[in-house]
Amino acid sequence: MIQVQVNHLLDFSTESNILKKAAQVSLEYCQPAHDSDLTILVTIDDQVRELNFRYRNIDASTDVLSFSSMEMDPDTNHMYLGDVVISYEKAVIQAGLAGHEVAVELQLLVVHGVLHLLGFDHGEPDQKIEMWELQEKILEKLGLAGIKIISELG
Repeated sequence: MIQVQVNHLLDFSTESNILKKAAQVSLEYCQPAHDSDLTILVTIDDQVRELNFRYRNIDASTDVLSFSSMEMDPDTNHMYLGDVVISYEKAVIQAGLAGHEVAVELQLLVVHGVLHLLGFDHGEPDQKIEMWELQEKILEKLGLAGIKIISELG
């Protein structure tokens, strides 16, 4: 199951179903035979900054964080992949700079975050090429091929 949680301080109008779909398409593309669960948290920039400092020792906000869990849920026999945490304020800014809707930016950030949960990274040039190619293919499946990406995704 994919859960979407939204910080109560946000005036959030995006349908959570589009975020769930972005995560589901990412999962199906990368691991079609596995049942996996995850949580997407859309929150305020201050909370993202706090999490980034607490878990990564980086005293700054970012657009998306991924916290891998990889624990088996004994009740469902599904793998709980972890949490994707998105700064809504960063998504709004990046969407404006890229010239697309906030909902599009949020989908991009979900795809990117889910890829991290699945073990993909972009720390090295060859890793970045692989991850960006996957990201583009998933965005294409979501009907978002060729969107302009202006972000902190690396």
